[in-house]
Amino acid sequence: MRILVTGAAGFIGFHIARRLLADGHEVVGLDSVNQYYDVRLEECSYRKVPHLVYASSSSVYGGSTQMPFSVQKGADHPLSMYGVTKRTNELMAHSYSYLFGLPTTGLRFFTVYGPWGRPDMVLFKFTKAILDDRPIDVFNNGHMKRDFTYIDDVVESVVRIMEVIPQPDPKWSSDQPDPSTSMAPFRLYNVGNHDPVELLEVITLLEEALGKKAKRNLLPIQPGDVPATYADVESLERATGFRPRTPMREGIQRFVQWYSEFYGS
Repeated sequence: MRILVTGAAGFIGFHIARRLLADGHEVVGLDSVNQYYDVRLEECSYRKVPHLVYASSSSVYGGSTQMPFSVQKGADHPLSMYGVTKRTNELMAHSYSYLFGLPTTGLRFFTVYGPWGRPDMVLFKFTKAILDDRPIDVFNNGHMKRDFTYIDDVVESVVRIMEVIPQPDPKWSSDQPDPSTSMAPFRLYNVGNHDPVELLEVITLLEEALGKKAKRNLLPIQPGDVPATYADVESLERATGFRPRTPMREGIQRFVQWYSEFYGS
């Protein structure tokens, strides 16, 4: 197929484009490699795109304490502006699905990590600081839990969900609405490891992989942050036959190996 990947210069977009090319697809990469992003129309409704798959985030769950987070439950109290924008994306996608019959699937990614990751993400920052012998800022005294998801599992989920084109759900009812589906061709899925790991454990695994102890600067939780994330991925597995399952220890070892080779550390 000819596949448009927006954000192709970014962390997840880069890995997905590389996988699609390896699978023999033609990839058209679109990104803005400068400091500002133009607000443009997508043209999906006019081009009769067969399936729009877009990135959402676990941040949409915000203040929810109903663990694990489920796409069948509401996500209407995000605590950060980032979460607000991702939830807005989902709502706009639903409107397009309803108004234009455009099949859309939103994937709520949970703390993605791995080679070629963003330098501002926690694993990348911690690795660099430890190797530079600088202290790391550990918020909520390290007791935050995150459902860390290895990049290869994310890519596999995206590639598989591309083939699962949503149809209007004949069982959908406005009396008892399921937020993950609709009378329109619209779906939402979580993409997470279904295994929350405490930040202190992540630091310990990172220390083992690097062979060096971290200097820890313990701090309170930041405004807009949440104590834990935990993905319910049953609907993803039902739809694709796949669920992320890379253990944290293995994923960190792969990341550290890549980091050492890339930066010569």
